[in-house]
This record gives sequence, C-alpha cells and structure tokens, in this order.
Amino acid sequence: MASNGVNLTVRKGEIHCLLGENGAGKTTLMRILYGLYQPDEGEIILNGSPIRIPSPRAALSHHIGMVHQHFRLVPTLSVAENIVLGLDEGTGPFLNYRQTRKKISKIADEYGLEVDPQAKVWQLTVGQQQRVEILKALYREADILIMDEPTSVLTPQEVDQLFSTLRTLVDDGLTIIFITHKLDEVMEISDRVTVLRKGKAIATVVTAETNKAQLAELMVGREVVFRLEKNEVKRGEKILVVDDLHALNDRGLPALRGASFDLYGGEILGVAGVSGNGQRELAEVLTGLRHATQGRVTLEGKDMRNRSAREIADAGVAHVPTERKTMGTVPNMTIRENLILKSYRQRPFSRGMFLDNKASEENARRSMSEYEIMAPSIDTAVKVLSGGNIQRVVLARELSGNPRLIIAAHPTYGLDVGATEQVRQILLRQRGRGAGILLISEDLEEIMTMSDRILVLFQGQVMGVIDAEGAQIEKIGLMMAGTKEEET
Repeated sequence: MASNGVNLTVRKGEIHCLLGENGAGKTTLMRILYGLYQPDEGEIILNGSPIRIPSPRAALSHHIGMVHQHFRLVPTLSVAENIVLGLDEGTGPFLNYRQTRKKISKIADEYGLEVDPQAKVWQLTVGQQQRVEILKALYREADILIMDEPTSVLTPQEVDQLFSTLRTLVDDGLTIIFITHKLDEVMEISDRVTVLRKGKAIATVVTAETNKAQLAELMVGREVVFRLEKNEVKRGEKILVVDDLHALNDRGLPALRGASFDLYGGEILGVAGVSGNGQRELAEVLTGLRHATQGRVTLEGKDMRNRSAREIADAGVAHVPTERKTMGTVPNMTIRENLILKSYRQRPFSRGMFLDNKASEENARRSMSEYEIMAPSIDTAVKVLSGGNIQRVVLARELSGNPRLIIAAHPTYGLDVGATEQVRQILLRQRGRGAGILLISEDLEEIMTMSDRILVLFQGQVMGVIDAEGAQIEKIGLMMAGTKEEET
C-alpha cells in the first residue's frame, strides 16, 4: 500500500519537505492532493473545511498547483500558450496575446522567473521549462504549490535560483510542499519536514531542531554512515581511451559531438551534466547498445567501437544501467535466473545444452549473502523487490567476474540513503581492487564525493576534466551550463 493512514499537516506560508526512500509513498500522497489519485479512506481538510479533489481541475479550483518531476508541457507551443492551456482566456476562440503576455511578465518579474512568453518550449533549457511550470501554477493563482523532486534536472546555479524563488513565494504568503530524497536540500530550504516510510508518516520535525543523521535514521530505520572511507587513488594502467566520439540520439540528432577522454584502472571518473546532454548515449555506445558514427573506443589497446554488447561484456566490461527494472533485469525471472544472465553459457552454470541448477543455486545464495539482497528466497521474482534490492541483484551479476571496466549509470538514483550508502561502498571496493569506473550521475554530491576526476558533458561535448579534490561546485556548474574549463 503506497499510502497507509498518513497524517500530514501543512501550515500556511511554510516550506514543508516530504522526505522518504523510493516507494515510501511521497509522490502517491501528493498525487492524491492534486486529484490524480483518489483515496480509499480518510479526508483532506483545507483551511478548516473538508474538501474532495476528484481531478487536477478541482485541485486548481482550490488553488492547489503541482510541478511534476517530468514536466507536462507541449514542446511545440509557446510559453504563453502552455501557461493558459485549458483556461478560458480572451474573447471567443481567440487568445488575447498582449494581455496574457503582460500578466505572465508581471508574475515572472515579481518572482524572478524570467522567461520569454513568446519562445517555444522546445527552445528552452530544462531550468527555464521548470519556470514555465511554476508560472502555470501561479497564473492559476495557486496558494499551495507541490514540487516533486524539482532539483533533479538542474545545475547548482539553477538550484540556487529556484530556492531564491521559493523563499520569495513563501514570503508572499504561498505554501510550498517540497518532495525530495536529498537531505542537504531538506536542511537548506525547509521549515518543517515529514518523513514517510513504507506508506506511513513516521514523524514531523522542525528542520532547525534536527540534522541529517536523525532524518536518515527516520527514513530507513537504522543509523546511516555518511562519511565514505575512500583510500587514496592508486592509478593503474590506462584501461579505456575514447577519442573524438560521435553518436546520434533516438531522434537521429547529434548526441555525442567529439567526446574524448581516458580512464585508468583504480580510479573513478565521474561524468557530470544536466540530464539529456549525452550521458545516456555515451553509456550505450561504450556498452554496445548504440552505434557510434565516428571516433575510436579502445579497451586495453583493443578496438571496441561498435562491437556487440556480448563481445564487450566478454571483454571485461560491466554495465549498471539507468533503468534497473527494464534494462538491468528481466522482472518476471527469479533472482537466481537474473544473476546468471551474462554467464549462463559458461561454466559452472552450463553443462552442454543444460543449466546446472546446483551451481546457479549456490551462486544465488552466495550473492544474496554478499550483497545483502533481501528477499524470501532465491526463486523470488525480481519484479516484487524494492529498488535497492533490484540494484543489488544487478551489481552482484555485473561484478561477479571482477570486470576491468565498470560503466555505472545513475547507480543510486531513487534509492534511499541506506541503499545508496551500500551501493557506493560496493563501487569503492571495486575501485580498490583496480577496476576502472565510469560513474555517470546527475547527483553532484555523489560525483564530488565518489570521483577521483570529474568530466563534464554539455550538449555531447566534453567541457573539461578536473581533479575532484578541491573542485569547486560553482566551476562545475558553469561547465554544466556550457563554459569550457579554460574559460571558467
């Protein structure tokens, strides 16, 4: 059950954070408040009166707005057209553009949400698109604004700007409900925080009277160690060389444009960048899932460009994909079966045309113990596992052969702080044994904590590679926005 008897009280004029691990029920609860889901029982009280919210239109009539994690904009329409979409504006079938643009500009100026009302949405950056979503809610006179993981697609500078806007909105009397799993954000922006665990509200605390360690323990039910014990890098031989790499995205447009870098054994090279700047395509080219149109990919001296995924895996490359449920596993298969998906053709799992069930059973039990995979049995279907346990299944399989190169794409995305801690420790152990790790993440805190060097991608180009030790977040943010290293 996603929401199970949740009690939540939000005060007027505050920023109230909703914190919880993946699957704790945060988004479900907010979708109930916005009319996207209907509750089975319980009631919603607004300003002392019970209300029903059967639809988003009803939510808006009660002055409740929501900015979704994945924006709900029409790319081919202008900013102004998106903002008034579905409203009765103008006379008859015609929109009074002049009046609409004037009203949008007034709201934008008041709250620091600068955006051109005439620009097409597809022309805007991700940060500007988020401003359009906020403007949509304010245009509809929202008094309560729900924001679902609003910083996941923003550069550090855009996060600072967003937080400044939210404080201005609260000073003007609005109420903000802020969904996140990032503890640093909770401590910086919120007045109070409610922690959800397994669909229940565990506690509501005043932010100034708590700390990250206490919130983390409330989230996962145990103490969480935040400090990573990362030994000094012992750089080995050069494992991967990428030279002038080009590739297209799913729409046939350039996604990688001349990317070049090296990766050594015993180091973690972090890849930073706002979502959609070539990270996905880079991971797929390096693991044989996407065709490169130009350039070289060399693995320990061997040309691996445009080899098949099986050839690349057999050469000692592990892949922890972004989509752990759809790409990383076969959900209907058991844990035992998923753990041998890469090696079922080889000994000890293969005996001619038949699988050795005893070998796969021993492997599954050993992996579940080593990687702390929590499940009723080795024959439990992966689809019923939590996100953290699915990720441990993926890691157990991919790392079983002691790979030389590990491509880890967003390995902790959506995981609670406890599971995140375990995944990071696993990757550090692989670094310690001499593997080269390409860590792709949109979590800058993770990139700066885990990496030895940081590569920044912008529109498929490498803006620079810098040492993680002593790296300034402001400099990385500028590079993420398109400024080359020598220009920062």
